[in-house]
Amino acid sequence: MDLSIRNAKLNDYESLLTLFKQVHEFHVSARPDLYIENATPVEQGFFESQLMDSHQHIFVASIEDDLVGVIVTKEEETMENSFVKARKVLLINSLCVDEKHRKKGIGKALTAYVFDFGSRLKVDSIELGVTESNSSAIEFYRSMGMKTRSRKMEIALDSLSD
Repeated sequence: MDLSIRNAKLNDYESLLTLFKQVHEFHVSARPDLYIENATPVEQGFFESQLMDSHQHIFVASIEDDLVGVIVTKEEETMENSFVKARKVLLINSLCVDEKHRKKGIGKALTAYVFDFGSRLKVDSIELGVTESNSSAIEFYRSMGMKTRSRKMEIALDSLSD
């Protein structure tokens, strides 16, 4: 398998839409209370605006001319104040490997690429959010050396009235 990783380009949109749909369908299935079924979860204009934003970085993995994975990241900075220290973070907003190409090391290669990229950016950390019920993703990120830093909790207020 000859895998290459590069920056996404404008003309990658149609190929990436398939991957964006796979991620979105998982989220709709896991949290239908939050996510809307949508055949075009990432509009082309939004994708283009991400590519134009110097703080957002989209990397694609390809085997020959076939795009098989994507990782979407964004730089965020917190300014120091009386409560927190200044920090520069690279957020992983999305990672998807095409269903037909999973379990072949592509996700690890993309994630390692982003870890290296984050080091070159001199960020303090690389962070992401993961749905609690997505145990395979949690295990994957742990295998890459990531640790749980915090947990986001909720209560649906309509459940209190039952």
